[in-house]
Amino acid sequence: MEYASPADMLFRRYYDKLCSLTPSDHSSFKTELNFLLDELISENYSNNVTRDNIRPEDVCRLLLKASQLVPFNQEHLVLKLCQLVNLLLNQLQFSMDGHTLNCLVSYYIQALQTCSLWTHADILLALSSLVCGNGPSCQQHLPNLLGQNGILVICSAPSQPDMELRSAAIHCMANFCLGAPGQPYLEEPYREIYFRTFLQTLQTSKAPRVEELVFCTLLQSALKGMQCFLNGVKWKPGHGDDLGFLLAVLKKLMFYGLPGMIVEMPKILYPAPLPQYDGVSVAKVSEETVPAKPGGNKKKKPRGNVKKAEFEGKRVEKEETAKDQKELELRQGGGRNPREMMGNWSQKPSQLSWRSSESEFSDTEGGANAKLRLYQMRIRQGSLHCFLSLVKCVDKRVMFGFWSAFIPDTPPIGGPPCLTLLTVALKDPSPKVRAGSLQVLSALLEGSRLFLSSAEDTSAPRQAFTSFSATLASSLRELHRSLSLALMAESSSQTLTQVIKCMAHLVCNTPYHRLRPGLLSPIWKQIQQYVRHRDVNVRVSSLTLLGALVSAQAPLPEIQLLLQQPVTMSGDLGFPREEHMSQNWRQQSPLEDGEEGISWLLGLCLSLVTQPREGSHSDSETIPHLSPNLLEPSPVRLEALQVLAHLVKGYFYLTQGWLLDLCQVSACCLREQDPSVQLHGTKLLEELGTAIIQQYRTEEIIAENIKHVPLCKVIQFWTEVLSGPLTTALQNEQHPTLQTSACDTLSSILPQAFRKLPEKTQMLCMTMLLGLTYSENSLVKAASVRALGVYILFPGLSEDVMFMLDSANVILTALEDHSPNVRAKAAWSLGNLTDAIIVNISRESVAIDFQNELSSGLLLKLVKSSIQASKDKDRVKSNAVRALGNLLHLVQPQQLEQPGFEEVLEQGMCALVDTVQGDATMKVRWNACYALGNAFKNPALPLGTASWSAKAYSALSCAVVSCKNFKVRIKSAAALSTPSSRAQYGNSCQFAQVWVAITKALENSKEGVDFLEYRYHTSLCAQLCQSLLHLLSLCQPQDLGTIQGTVTGSFGSSLMGFLVNYLVDDVSREGKGNEEENQSQERMKGMADALGALRKLANEKEGCSAGVDIVIEFLEGVVTNVTNDKQMNPLGPLSVPHASQDHTDQTTQAT
Repeated sequence: MEYASPADMLFRRYYDKLCSLTPSDHSSFKTELNFLLDELISENYSNNVTRDNIRPEDVCRLLLKASQLVPFNQEHLVLKLCQLVNLLLNQLQFSMDGHTLNCLVSYYIQALQTCSLWTHADILLALSSLVCGNGPSCQQHLPNLLGQNGILVICSAPSQPDMELRSAAIHCMANFCLGAPGQPYLEEPYREIYFRTFLQTLQTSKAPRVEELVFCTLLQSALKGMQCFLNGVKWKPGHGDDLGFLLAVLKKLMFYGLPGMIVEMPKILYPAPLPQYDGVSVAKVSEETVPAKPGGNKKKKPRGNVKKAEFEGKRVEKEETAKDQKELELRQGGGRNPREMMGNWSQKPSQLSWRSSESEFSDTEGGANAKLRLYQMRIRQGSLHCFLSLVKCVDKRVMFGFWSAFIPDTPPIGGPPCLTLLTVALKDPSPKVRAGSLQVLSALLEGSRLFLSSAEDTSAPRQAFTSFSATLASSLRELHRSLSLALMAESSSQTLTQVIKCMAHLVCNTPYHRLRPGLLSPIWKQIQQYVRHRDVNVRVSSLTLLGALVSAQAPLPEIQLLLQQPVTMSGDLGFPREEHMSQNWRQQSPLEDGEEGISWLLGLCLSLVTQPREGSHSDSETIPHLSPNLLEPSPVRLEALQVLAHLVKGYFYLTQGWLLDLCQVSACCLREQDPSVQLHGTKLLEELGTAIIQQYRTEEIIAENIKHVPLCKVIQFWTEVLSGPLTTALQNEQHPTLQTSACDTLSSILPQAFRKLPEKTQMLCMTMLLGLTYSENSLVKAASVRALGVYILFPGLSEDVMFMLDSANVILTALEDHSPNVRAKAAWSLGNLTDAIIVNISRESVAIDFQNELSSGLLLKLVKSSIQASKDKDRVKSNAVRALGNLLHLVQPQQLEQPGFEEVLEQGMCALVDTVQGDATMKVRWNACYALGNAFKNPALPLGTASWSAKAYSALSCAVVSCKNFKVRIKSAAALSTPSSRAQYGNSCQFAQVWVAITKALENSKEGVDFLEYRYHTSLCAQLCQSLLHLLSLCQPQDLGTIQGTVTGSFGSSLMGFLVNYLVDDVSREGKGNEEENQSQERMKGMADALGALRKLANEKEGCSAGVDIVIEFLEGVVTNVTNDKQMNPLGPLSVPHASQDHTDQTTQAT
């Protein structure tokens, strides 16, 4: 038998009595109904047992029956029914069925139309409880409520004299906007009504006769409604000045009720790069508002004279020290003086003492004043919550225009302070309001990296004007300064967490490489004392900030110097011991011998991950009866592991000395039971492996006395990793994410080290990866296929024929997978496989084995799969066309004679042609052009005679002329110059088409150049000139007509200028390296080959001597100009006015 509470039993009894009543005009009926309603209202339904035993359908029947029994002429019963609805809905928290909801809403709409005006406020409150979260289900009632002369429109109008009724109407409209997840939002005609009503209400000024508490309630309801409205829409541009009006009123309400100030704010804010005008009018606080505290202790003024800071176009950090110290004095301890914080007021701090506790205000100020301040605090908090919703629904690019209204660009030196979000974060007495302002600031900073990248102050300041980049840089410096103040002065743990998170967002988006150094060092020193904070959330956010510091544009010289500070032997990992740091929750044990040189951050993270907690203090979530020798809470350890990963990725050369120690830490994490810890352990291993590979790829020494990790140490590292618990993680099918990360870790092995590993270990890696490609999880399958694509390129494995064949079969299977991610990884691995096959066939040692094992059947399967993949999504198509070009390059003459090959060859070439001509991304089209050029290198293909030849040349010619992307043009021009014989270009018409396309592309290269593509302009012209010289070296008498028309036509002089620039660019450059010297020789060799071929043609073909002589004379003129330029300008290339001047003008215009 279920336990029933007394309230449950009474509810059932009254429910039965109410259902048994029948409507009547007799007085006994009204008395009985009044008694039942009173009894139902008097019960408490908030008990868990009561909520579980009272069925929602019984409550719906009761309310529906009561609405049928209560007549509209009995207004006192109507109000009691309103109280009952509010009570049951708020305490039982149940979902009402649609029929009951519509009946009750209709009942209250009719009651509003029938009953007296004095009942409307209570009826609207009951109606707001009904529609809360059910707005989309009440759309049919909106015409009566929000239509022309609708009830809510009339009651919420600014002309409504009854402020309580207006507040109730606004509250009801706010609940209409509060939709449940998954439900459709409000219809378009009514959205404008909601927005206008809420905005007009927020812009309303308090009338003299209106009570402050009533007006605060009205503003709270309007703010809640606006927030709910913004949470369900995406702000669209083109709303006129609505955004400016809303931002202006929200900024005004952010400071509502702060003692001693009257905010003068414009009614609208406009997007502008310069600060908006806003001021603070200081008013004397009457004794009625702030009663004096007799006998209170007065705060001591800071000793010493505070020098007046000067500001002459630039900020000097030393001049801000006095101002910072003064603000810190006002924020020390728990006491706050908001009135003095907001400006230079003469009121003494002892006359105003608000505490930042959970109660928000002290009881000595009186109940009325405390309640008023609580309401005012809620308005400030609500405005910030509304602002946060607005930031999330408005496009970032639009919000950037209003930054100057909410983020200062100069410190408050003299004059009234600028009212910004940082003013609230520093000086509001409520920790909840301060946290709200920091959340808004974090939302503004999130995703602002591209916008903030314009900031710069590395150069000398300009005296005549302040550029936008300098203004933005000044704002960033002020953000760093103000948040540092907030961090030092904050006493609430919850708000402190928000401060640190906001600093992390700032660090992630600030372009420190464009700013003067010195911004990160204060943050680095400040945050050290919070990594041992009592509150676990503060510790986690502190580690997040440290991770942001070491990952922001790494490596930064400033962070590098901070990381190189060794651990002191005082036993605290280099943290400064300060007497006021009472919240350091434990002391750090001294390090062992031999670790004096370890970075303090590395030592901190290692201790947080592996060392047990020390001391008698515990975290807020720790169970008291458990043993104190527990590890840190999981969030702290996970964040510490992420910091280690960031540290390894950005500053590996500072951590490589502890490579084996980090390996042991990862192994310990993999042996634990928590999958999250195991996952972060594998991520750390992956970062270590990737960092080693990157270090071996670069030949530059990053810092003095820093060398590459010895190969023997790398081999030892991977031997320990592969003999540890990583293999267990690879086989953990219960956690596919862990398996995926483990596969990524295996793919980060240094190729040179893999060859030195024991053969048994190598076989283990290959076997496990091949087996995981058959996993049912798409993430695991994709990671394993990608890892195989990495292994295929390893020097030792690329020569293993059997491994290559096994990998090929696995990749073919993966290309048919239902997951696009798996197919994309398989296509990438297939491209690597074909690259490796081409390299191996070119080697005499393994070429025979590969040709014997690579059967025609397997090659045919690979080509067909590549053709099919080239029709897939762009992420698959990009590597599929690359692989297809390699495979067509591998086709042998005897294979073309086999059945099926010729048809597949034509399909493959048509697939590449369609990709070049299609609307795919530029990366896909670039790969398709590269693939065609690769296929053209195969002499076995019938290039020039096959039907697909004309399509291929036409597609490449179109791309080289009209494609907007210069990299695609470059690769298509390179493909057009790939054929090594004249016969491969087909007949004279085909050859003429290619020649005209390249010359036209060269002519168009200086017209309409996009600024982003301009950096590739020189490479494009060089490739086009190389292609022209290649065509000249292969031309025949029937081709000379087209060539002669070009060199003698209007483009002839420009063409000569391009060719001279092409040859002079490297010839006259001093200090060239070997690669540039070879490139220069190749260019001159191309010109010599073209001249030699034409002279030979002139000697052999007597009938074409006139045309050949003209072309030869043209090329000899190019050589003469190059020789003259080399003699006249030995230090620089020839200046060609027709080419360089135009591009200079275009660059200027684009800039």
